[in-house]
Amino acid sequence: MLLKKNIPIRYVFGKIKVEVLMVFVYALVVAVAYVNLHFTRISIPIAVPTMLGTILSLLLAFRSNQAYDRWWEARTLWGAIVNDSRTLTRQVLNFVDTPYNSVEALYFKEMFVKRQIAWCYSLGQSLRDLCPIKDVEKLLMPEQLANLQDYTNKPVGLMELHGEDLRRAYKEGWVNEYQQVELDRTLTRLVNAMGGCERIKKTVFPATYSLYTHLALLLFILLLPFGVINDFGVMMVPFVVAVASSFLLIEKMAIHLQDPFENKPTDTPVTSIAQTIDRDLKQMMREFKEAEIPKPQDHVARFYIL
Repeated sequence: MLLKKNIPIRYVFGKIKVEVLMVFVYALVVAVAYVNLHFTRISIPIAVPTMLGTILSLLLAFRSNQAYDRWWEARTLWGAIVNDSRTLTRQVLNFVDTPYNSVEALYFKEMFVKRQIAWCYSLGQSLRDLCPIKDVEKLLMPEQLANLQDYTNKPVGLMELHGEDLRRAYKEGWVNEYQQVELDRTLTRLVNAMGGCERIKKTVFPATYSLYTHLALLLFILLLPFGVINDFGVMMVPFVVAVASSFLLIEKMAIHLQDPFENKPTDTPVTSIAQTIDRDLKQMMREFKEAEIPKPQDHVARFYIL
C-alpha cells in the first residue's frame, strides 16, 4: 500500500526503466537511419500505428477495468471482514452471560476476541504467502497454537477454534440457541469473505489475454517511429518515448492491480486493515484489563483446550 499522497516519479518510472531505455535506443536508431543515412523509404502512413493504437487502447482499458475490479473486490471483502469482526465482538461481549461464573465469562470473551484479531492478521499474512502465525502468538494460548499445527490453512484452523468454543458455550448455557445462530451466521460471513479472498488469490488472470495485449503493444511501439519520423524528424525520439511510456505504465498498472495480495505497494492494505481491527476490538473489550481480572483456575484454562 502506498502511504504517501504524492507517488515519487522515481517509483513510477522505475517500473518501466528497462523498457523505456530499449524504446529510446530503438527510436534513436530509426532517427539516425532516416536523417543521417537518408533511408527515407522506411516511413509509413501515420494511419497504420493510429489504427493499432486505437485497438490497443481498447484492450488496455478493458484489462485495466478487469484488474481494478479484482482489486476493488478484494478491498470490499476486507471491508466486510472489518464490519463482521466488530459485529462478532459486539455479539460475544453482549450475548455471553454467566452471572454465576463471571471469571470464566470474562476469559471466554477475551480469548474469543483476541483469537478474532489473530485470525485477521493470519489471513492477511497467508494471502501474501508469509508466515500466517508470525506476530500473533501473543494473542493465542499455547494449546491453540499447538492445535493449529494440524492445519495447512491456519485461518481455517482459527475458525474451527471459534466454532468449537461457540459449541461449548452453548452446551454450558452461556448463550441460548438464538444467540448461537446469530454468532454462527457472523462466522459464516467471515468464512465466505476468506473464501472470496482465496478465490482472487488463486484465480490467475488469463495468460493468453495478457500475451495478446503485450504483443499488440510491442507491435505498436515498433511501428510508431516509422509513422511519425516524416513529420517529426529527430524529435520523433522523445515523442515515441513519451507515448510508449504512457502505454507501458497503463499495462504495468493493470498487472499490479490484478493481484491484490502479492505484498506490493499497490496491494489491498490487509496489514493496515488488520491493525484497525486490532485497535477497535481491543477498545471494545476495554473492560478486560489484566489488573482487574483474577488468575484463571485450572478448570477455566482447560475450557480452551481442544
